[in-house]
Amino acid sequence: MIILEIKNATVVGAGIMGHGIAEVLALSGISVVVNDVSQDFLDRAQQNVQSSLSRMKDSGKINEQVMNDTIARISFSTDIRNSVAHANLIVEAVPEVLEIKKSVIKEVESSCPPEAIIASNTSNFRITELQEGSIRPQRIVGMHFFNPPVVLKLVEVVKGEKTDDQTFEAVYELSRKIGKTPIRVVKDSPGFVVNRINAPESLFFCLLLDRNVDSPASIDLFARSQGLPMGPYELMDYVGIDTVVHSLEYYAKELSPDYGKCMVFKQMVDQNRLGRKTGHGFYTWESGKAQIPAGKESTKVELMDVLAIELNEAVKLIEEGVASPEDIETGVRLGMNRPFGPISVAQGLTNAEIKKKLEDLSSRFQSNIFAPTRSIAEGKLKEAISGKIGNKRDVEPSTLKPEPHGDEPVLMVKNDRVAIVYLNNGRLNLLNSAVLDGLEKTLLEIRDDKEVNVVVVTGKGTVFSAGAELSQFFSGGIDFMQASRHGQSIFRLLSEMNKITIAEIKGYALGGGFELSLACDIRVSSADAKIGFPELQRGLVPGWGGTQRLAKLVGSSRASYLILTAERITGKEAFDMGIVARTFEPSTIDDEVLKFAQDLARKVAPGAAYLAKLLINKGAETSLDDGLTMEAISMGLVYGTEDLKEGISSFLQKRDPEFKGR
Repeated sequence: MIILEIKNATVVGAGIMGHGIAEVLALSGISVVVNDVSQDFLDRAQQNVQSSLSRMKDSGKINEQVMNDTIARISFSTDIRNSVAHANLIVEAVPEVLEIKKSVIKEVESSCPPEAIIASNTSNFRITELQEGSIRPQRIVGMHFFNPPVVLKLVEVVKGEKTDDQTFEAVYELSRKIGKTPIRVVKDSPGFVVNRINAPESLFFCLLLDRNVDSPASIDLFARSQGLPMGPYELMDYVGIDTVVHSLEYYAKELSPDYGKCMVFKQMVDQNRLGRKTGHGFYTWESGKAQIPAGKESTKVELMDVLAIELNEAVKLIEEGVASPEDIETGVRLGMNRPFGPISVAQGLTNAEIKKKLEDLSSRFQSNIFAPTRSIAEGKLKEAISGKIGNKRDVEPSTLKPEPHGDEPVLMVKNDRVAIVYLNNGRLNLLNSAVLDGLEKTLLEIRDDKEVNVVVVTGKGTVFSAGAELSQFFSGGIDFMQASRHGQSIFRLLSEMNKITIAEIKGYALGGGFELSLACDIRVSSADAKIGFPELQRGLVPGWGGTQRLAKLVGSSRASYLILTAERITGKEAFDMGIVARTFEPSTIDDEVLKFAQDLARKVAPGAAYLAKLLINKGAETSLDDGLTMEAISMGLVYGTEDLKEGISSFLQKRDPEFKGR
């Protein structure tokens, strides 16, 4: 598929979202025209962009040259026809009124190039509705940024019923290019992912006030005590109560009439108490901050109420084939600025407790919106969040292992805080100088990547590595020794890396390949893999750490037997000896190891893992007293870290942690 290269863009609408989107695009090297009906709006947008870039420069995020180049890429115009005449991409960011949006799209279509993509920044309206009456609906797609666009990473890329694949993928790739984290919304739905999951929660918090359960301040204080950055009412004040009401009215029409039961929010709109934008909503706003009165945290609301409601809606999206579990998790985490999403929550809860909580809420508030969705009602929560339920034709499988591409001797792909390193040298993935150099370069790159917590080393295809390529030329013993030391230093990168490293053994792990696996923290294997040291049969000795690491791992007796006899063992036998930690079936090992690594990356604190690695590795080389001293010092190092606080908080809240490595 050929993806359209986007060099020129137009943003229609110069409001907070419009000028923010224009700034993001321009920072990435794209020329942007900002269009609006009023010159006053454009002047204000220009001032806001310049102020934003100036703050970024002052904070050291960009230099003066980048700031000036970005400003030069943005122009402003009230003439919509000229604004879109040469655009590859037009982003519609006008007010959230369906008829206004459709009118703008119609006007844009009449003047833009035929191959141009029209992307709507709508937060709620189905893209399919915006395609109605269009002369080229296949070029219309959702590109929903989150406020403020310059700061928040999430972009929901939404496929309408008539959006073609090329348009959808072009916007997805563009979102990545401009530094955002896109998620695929592959089936059009009101509210897409984040706002759809937030919708029943908004109704819940309205009904609490309708029934005088507790005050907004008490509930917000409770929410903050649970680690949320904002309480629900403070957040709604920030967004605008009118925006919340319009969304609920739309959902009442599109999803369920129960969304129309909210009364308090409607009364606030009638009284022009819209929150931050009018200076008063649930709270008085001064200098951009809500003045929340002091008080006690609510005891009448449970965190489980909110988590169950969100999880229920997330499972509905999975059942409908709107998005994959992974994208739903990412969307909620980034879009709501949370340390965790509903899929992580579900991992630590049982179907029974979620079902009971939802049944209680549905009965208490007389709303089917809170009733358990089909999968939860049938006890199939785990199947749903693992991607085994839903529209599999549209939603990417949750266990899909990313495929590496390229001809380099070492390839690397990233997936959800996991870096997968592939040896890529023929069917047997033999190790030579080019492979070792590629491995060193890749490991150094990963070592400095704060987005990676776990590294999986494996072979492309069905073989891990059958050992060193013996056809290489060495001029003498000194060269051969230096080659040995070079390999040892590269393998040591794995054992001392500030990440957890996993060797995925399949096919063969012989000689140098076996030594490579021994340098990793954890080894897993297919049950039928062939593992061993054939060096003595070639007149060699293991020269990349094999004699040392294997003896420390299984003792000198078993190490001597394996090295001196050159006997090959299976993955199952290696498991029995304690060489590998887990075994998998050959047909599923790729997917199983990826799931294992992703789970590890989510639940283990990176800093603590690094210290534990050092203690384990160095403990074997020192006295017990010195080892215990190092352990105590390490305990002092982790005390007070953000990850320690997050680990304790997540344990008490019965959820998966979201570690930051700080």
